[in-house]
Amino acid sequence: MNQQFETAQKFGKESMDTMLRSFGTLSKSSQAIAVETTDFAKQSFEQASATLEKLAGVRSLDKALEIQTEYLKTSYERLLAQSNKMAELYGSLAKEMLKPYEAFTAKVQNAA
Repeated sequence: MNQQFETAQKFGKESMDTMLRSFGTLSKSSQAIAVETTDFAKQSFEQASATLEKLAGVRSLDKALEIQTEYLKTSYERLLAQSNKMAELYGSLAKEMLKPYEAFTAKVQNAA
């Protein structure tokens, strides 16, 4: 009976340690995601501001359309690149959060 209690206590501690490691990964990855999101928003704002400045000095409709077209093309390409980068960050987050549980699950299966 005492040995079963010790075994259960050991698994409980390991389970808690695993969860804490996983949450540590979540914290670090969330910070990286937040920084990436903030940088993208800042760059987007700067790009939009620069485009508005260019448009303010334009004297012809053709030049205004050219500036807007270039802005839309660049924005679309940046959005696609950012989407891919964010997908990689979230995918990496999921993998890293599961790593501690993989080792813990293997221990539990071996003990059973």
